[in-house]
Amino acid sequence: MTPTFTFEDHWEIAAAPGRVFEMLARPEGYPTWWPEVRSATRIDADSGRVAIRSTLPYTLTLVLTREAEDARQGLLRVRIDGDLAGWASYRVSATPSGARADYHQVTSVQVSWLRPLVPVLRPLLAANHAAMMRSGRAGLSRVLTSGR
Repeated sequence: MTPTFTFEDHWEIAAAPGRVFEMLARPEGYPTWWPEVRSATRIDADSGRVAIRSTLPYTLTLVLTREAEDARQGLLRVRIDGDLAGWASYRVSATPSGARADYHQVTSVQVSWLRPLVPVLRPLLAANHAAMMRSGRAGLSRVLTSGR
């Protein structure tokens, strides 16, 4: 059985929900504000390839394919293929101080040599993901509140 990871994160951003949604809906722009997203290139109108590397010395290569983009509901969802397989989503909503972006991800490791190590490395992989998400929230907040 392929090990599965489920992640949830919640970002509070002091910016208008529409601006947060716009930034999250453009993954090709992620490398400008999210240091762990090393590259992001479009494949076609609904998909792109990203290279992600956090604190661990391994770069994940993923293909993200848009499954949902509904600005009115604040919903973004992508299918994930490549070194991981599964899905990820953001739901952006208004708060009294700006916006909240709720992130959910369910993926399984597809890298054959890494799969057997996942049970032992699970806490390290989860900590790596948490560090990446903290950095993403900080980067997005910085860009949206700096006026750039």
